[in-house]
Amino acid sequence: MAGQSAGQPAGQPAGQPTSAAGSLARGTTKKAYLEVVLPRAAEPKRIALCFNPTELQLSKQNTFAEVPIPGLGAPPIQYVRGASEKLTFDVIVDTSGDMSDVRTTYVDPIRRLMNVAPQLHAPPVVKLVWDTLEFVGVLESLGVTYTLFSDDGKPVRAKLALGMKEYTTIAEQVARAKNQSPDVEKAYVVQRGDTLSQIAEQAYGDPAPWRQIARANGIADPRALEPGRTLTIPRLAPEGT
Repeated sequence: MAGQSAGQPAGQPAGQPTSAAGSLARGTTKKAYLEVVLPRAAEPKRIALCFNPTELQLSKQNTFAEVPIPGLGAPPIQYVRGASEKLTFDVIVDTSGDMSDVRTTYVDPIRRLMNVAPQLHAPPVVKLVWDTLEFVGVLESLGVTYTLFSDDGKPVRAKLALGMKEYTTIAEQVARAKNQSPDVEKAYVVQRGDTLSQIAEQAYGDPAPWRQIARANGIADPRALEPGRTLTIPRLAPEGT
């Protein structure tokens, strides 16, 4: 069937290889689909893909800042923040069997996932599901290449290049993160508007030990923090030690 070279038919016999990245087992016959997660509906909206992807590419980045210290050949770096994980993949959608318009059946419903949902004031949150693989995010990019047409010029096959960006709520990230490590000495670059109590709250989960930061850095006036200054965040020791 046309299009099989660019995607695996979801209903192929067991035992045929699947080349998609990830831990999917050979011989899977599960069909991949996109499902709207938010806004919630009584009947979740699903868009089935007629061919499973042949490749899935995941990428993630972290941002680090260089701490300028005179005299060093290489400045130390400080972790600033992480970035959302990205998933990119290509799929083939095809309606050449009945010669219907591939835009109506596949392209337009997927394109609408990039429109603003009135309930969210943002595009919907969607989930790519393929057997045991689930990736929750927002559709960041969509490229459409039409590759087959009917005699009257109607597109009946298209290659879709999709890009999704990971979606997680703040509550989920806080629950997963373990950034408060009072038993480890760290460095912190002062930002405009910072206070010692805010820095202590971020480092220890408690604003009270700000005096230990002040003592470790020889700060006599806690209100006179200079933006750009690198502070040593000491191991948290009991007050009075």
